[in-house]
Amino acid sequence: MENFSLILAIVVVTALAFDFTNGFHDTANAMATTISTGAMKPKAAVAMSAVLNLVGAFLSIEVANTISKGLVDETGIQPEVIFAALVGAILWNLLTWLVGLPSSSSHALMGGLIGATIASAGAGAVHGDVLVTKVLIPAIAAPLVAGLAAMLATRLTYRLGRNANGEAAKKGYRTGQIASAGLVSLAHGTNDAQKTMGIITLALVTGGAIAPDSDPPVWVILSAGLAIALGTYLGGWRIIRTMGKGLTDLQPQQGFAAQTSAATVILASSHLGFSLSTTHSVSGSVMGAGLGRKGGVVRWSTATRMFVAWGLTLPAAALVAALAEYVTSFGTWGTAFVAVFLIASSAAIWVVSRREVIDHTNVNDTDDPNVDDTNDTEGTADVMSTAIAAVTPPPPGHVEEPDTEPATRTATV
Repeated sequence: MENFSLILAIVVVTALAFDFTNGFHDTANAMATTISTGAMKPKAAVAMSAVLNLVGAFLSIEVANTISKGLVDETGIQPEVIFAALVGAILWNLLTWLVGLPSSSSHALMGGLIGATIASAGAGAVHGDVLVTKVLIPAIAAPLVAGLAAMLATRLTYRLGRNANGEAAKKGYRTGQIASAGLVSLAHGTNDAQKTMGIITLALVTGGAIAPDSDPPVWVILSAGLAIALGTYLGGWRIIRTMGKGLTDLQPQQGFAAQTSAATVILASSHLGFSLSTTHSVSGSVMGAGLGRKGGVVRWSTATRMFVAWGLTLPAAALVAALAEYVTSFGTWGTAFVAVFLIASSAAIWVVSRREVIDHTNVNDTDDPNVDDTNDTEGTADVMSTAIAAVTPPPPGHVEEPDTEPATRTATV
C-alpha cells in the first residue's frame, strides 16, 4: 500500500461514512415489523440486527465484485470520482432519512457512481449491460417477487392457523418473527455491506493501491461490516416508524411472512451478485403481507410517496455526484470545498432532525404528533413538521377518535 495517498484515505473514510448512513437508514428493513408487532423491544432489536449485519458482511463478496469490477470502467476514473459519488449517495440517504422515507441506499450509491463517472469519463465508462441486468431489472423485480411471496405466505399462514388458539399462535409467530428478522439482518449484511466493500476496492484500484480485478482485502471487509453494524445499532427510527406503522398495520403472522419472504429474495440475489435494494424488497414484502390478510389494507398515500422517492433516487444522487465531480476537477481546493459542503450539509440535516425527535421511546406511536385532534389541523408549522406529516398519515378514524392521550403525544414532539 505504498501508493495510499491522502485523497485515497479521504475516499475510504467517506465510504465508511456512507456505510454508516446505510446502516441506520436500512435498520427498518430488518426490524420495523418486529418492533411494530411487539415481538422485540426496539433497542434489543437493533442490537441483534447490528451483530448479524456484521456477520453477514463476511459471507460473500459477489455483490462487492459487481461494484468494483462490473459497473464502471475502473481504468478510466480517479479516486476523486469515487469521492464525488459518495457525496451524492450520503446526501440522498440523509435527506430521505430526515423525512422518514425508506428509499434505497444501494441505488443512491449506484446513482452517485454513475453520475460521477459520466461527468468524469463520459457515458462510455458505464457498463450498460451490467447496469440493466444486475441493477435495474432487480430493482423492479425484487419488490414484486417479495410482495407476491409475502401475500401468498400470509394467506397460507392464516389458513393453516385458523383453528389455532389466538394468543398462543401470536406468541409463536412473534418468536418466528425474531428468527426471520435475524435472517433479514444477515441477508442485509451480505448485500448492503458489500456495496461499500466494492466502492472502497474500486477506489483502491483507481488509486493504484491494489491490482486491478482484486477481491476486497480483509481489512476492507472488516471495516465495512463494523461501519454498517454501528449505523444499524443507532437505529433509523424515522424510517422504522414509516415501515412498521405508516404502510400498513401488521399482525405477527404478517410480519413473519413478510420478513421470511424478503430474506429469501435478498439472499438469493446476493448469491447471484445482484445489487438489489433491500429496502425495495422489504417494502414490497410488507405491502404484500398487508394485502394478504383478509381486511388488511395498504396506505397507498404513503406507498406512493415512497415509489416517487424510489424513482428519484438514481437520478438525484447522480446529479449531485456529477456536480461534486465537476467541482473536484478544479483540484485540491475543489475537493476541499466539496468535503466542507458535505460536512456542513450533514450537520444542518441533523440539526433540523432534532426539532422533532423520533427514537426507541416513541417509534411505535401511531398518532401523528403534528396533528391536534381537537381541531384536526396541524399544530406545528415548521419545515420538519411538514415533512413528517407528509409521510406519516393519520390512522383510520383519526377525526372521530377522542383525544384520550394528549400528554403522550405532546411528549414525543
